[in-house]
Amino acid sequence: MTLTIVAEPAPLEMNSDGVVLVSKTRITLDTIVAVFKQGTTAEEIVHRYPSLQLADVYATIAFYLKHQQEVEAYLQQRQQQAQAIRKMNQSRFDSQGWRDRLLNRKAEQEKC
Repeated sequence: MTLTIVAEPAPLEMNSDGVVLVSKTRITLDTIVAVFKQGTTAEEIVHRYPSLQLADVYATIAFYLKHQQEVEAYLQQRQQQAQAIRKMNQSRFDSQGWRDRLLNRKAEQEKC
């Protein structure tokens, strides 16, 4: 019997929003890299995210290690996008006005 060695593509897909997901799940590359950097093993990652397959987690980690610079640039870009969206949402939503109204409503209810 002969062992055939075949290179398998990384189990990563980019969705329509430009987010890289692992193996047709909703788990992002960002998530896998973050928990891997915290020292979480592939087995622990699968335990935390049961929709993942162990082989896909190992392949994703291998992809990250082989393409660390590009992945870090992607993660940095995603972080910048998230900050921009957060700022935009905060400017649209006046949280202080809501807080004041809720406190006034609470004070009125306590009077009754």
